[in-house]
Amino acid sequence: MRRKLTIALILGLGVITFFSLANSGIDKKNRDELYREVELFSDSLAIIQSDYVDEVKPKDLIYGALKGMVSSLDPHSQFLDPDTYNELKVDTEGKFGGIGIEITIKDGLLTVITPIEDTPAWKAGIKANDRIVKINNELTRDITLVDAVKKMRGKPGDAVNITVLRESEKKILEFKIVRGIIKIKDIKEARILEDGIGYIRLVEFRENTLQDINTALEKLTKAGMNALILDLRNNPGGLLDVAVKVTEKFIEKDKLIVYTKSRQHSQNLEFISHSSHPITNLPMAVLINEGSASGSEIVAGCLQDYRRAIIVGTKSFGKGSVQTLIPLSDGSALRLTTSKYFTPLGKAIHNKGVVPDIVAEEGTKEITEFQEQKIEKPQEIFEEIEKKGKAEKTEKPFDYKSDSQLMRAVDVLKAIKFYKDIKNQ
Repeated sequence: MRRKLTIALILGLGVITFFSLANSGIDKKNRDELYREVELFSDSLAIIQSDYVDEVKPKDLIYGALKGMVSSLDPHSQFLDPDTYNELKVDTEGKFGGIGIEITIKDGLLTVITPIEDTPAWKAGIKANDRIVKINNELTRDITLVDAVKKMRGKPGDAVNITVLRESEKKILEFKIVRGIIKIKDIKEARILEDGIGYIRLVEFRENTLQDINTALEKLTKAGMNALILDLRNNPGGLLDVAVKVTEKFIEKDKLIVYTKSRQHSQNLEFISHSSHPITNLPMAVLINEGSASGSEIVAGCLQDYRRAIIVGTKSFGKGSVQTLIPLSDGSALRLTTSKYFTPLGKAIHNKGVVPDIVAEEGTKEITEFQEQKIEKPQEIFEEIEKKGKAEKTEKPFDYKSDSQLMRAVDVLKAIKFYKDIKNQ
C-alpha cells in the first residue's frame, strides 16, 4: 500500500514537472532527454522509499535530492531548507556571531575570500585564499557553503578550531579563534594622507555605503583633497546596486558600468550611470588584492576600462557571478547562479579577476615575523597579535607609510599631479 502511495506521489510530481518543463524555455530535444531522466529519478525515489532499511520521510528525500542536484551546478548555487533560508537573512543585518570571514568553494576546496577587518579571524591571521581543510577537527571535504557557515557561526565567546592550507607558503596552519559579534562597518578610514591626497578605505557595499561615501567625499573636499585613493583591498562585495552607485560617482552620466549575461536573453541586464554631478576631474587610484571580490571588482573593472583610475595592487579574487534568490512554496528557496558580470569593455570577471595596471605586492617585515611564529605556537601568537592590535589602536591607529601598496598608490598620484602641473604651465 505504501509503495502505491509513493508511486502516486511521484507520478504527481512528474505531472507537475511535465507542465513546468512544457512552459519553460527548454527546447524540445533537451526537454525529451530531461523527461527520460525524471523517470529514472522517480524509479530511484520509489525504490528508496519502499526498500531502504529505515523509513525516510518523502520531504527528506526530496530535500536531499535537491541539495545534491543544485550543489552539483557550481559552488555558489544552493538549495536552502526553510531554517537555512531564514538564517541567510541574518547576513543582511550586518551583525552576527562568528569569526568574520567571507568564504567560497574554489577548485573544490573551501576557500577564504577575505577576512573582515578587525574581526577575530582578521586578528588571528587568516588570509585571502587560505584553504580551510578542517573545522573543529572535521575535514571539510565536500562540505557546502551553508554547512561551513553553520559550523563557524555560533555563540560569541566560544572558540572554533580552524585548520588551513596556505598554498603560498606550502604550510598547514592551526588557528583557535574565539567567536565574537561581527559588526560590519562600510568605511574604515577617510582622511587626507599628504599633499592633498585623500584616502577612503571601503570594506563592504551595504545599504548605507553611498551615504557614507558622500559624507566622506564632502569631508575630504573641505579638507583640500586634490586626488583620491579608493582602497578596496579585502572588500568581498555586498549589494550590487550599491557598488554600481559608488562607481557612478566617478564616471560621466550615461556610461555603461557593468552588464550581465545569462541563458535567458530577457534576463540580460545593463547598469548605466545616472549621477547628475559625478566627480570626473579628480586623479584616482584604486587599491585591490586577492581579497577584493564581486562588487569591488565591478568598481575596479569599470574605472579601469574607462581609464578613470589607476588600479594598483594584486589580481582580485574573481567572483563575478550573479545569484538569484528564488523562494519556494514551503518556505525553502533556491539560490541559483543565473548570470555573470562583464566590464564595460566585455572582460569577464568570474574566475579571472581584475588585473591591476601596476602590480604591487603586499606585506611587511612585521607581518612576516608573525606568520613564522604562528606556525610554531599558534595560540600564543594569536594572543600576542590580539594584544599588539589593542596597543596599536591607542599608539598608532593608522600608519599609512608602512603600507607598501598604499605608498605605491600615493607615488602614482603624485606623478600624475606633477605631470598635469607641467602640462598646464
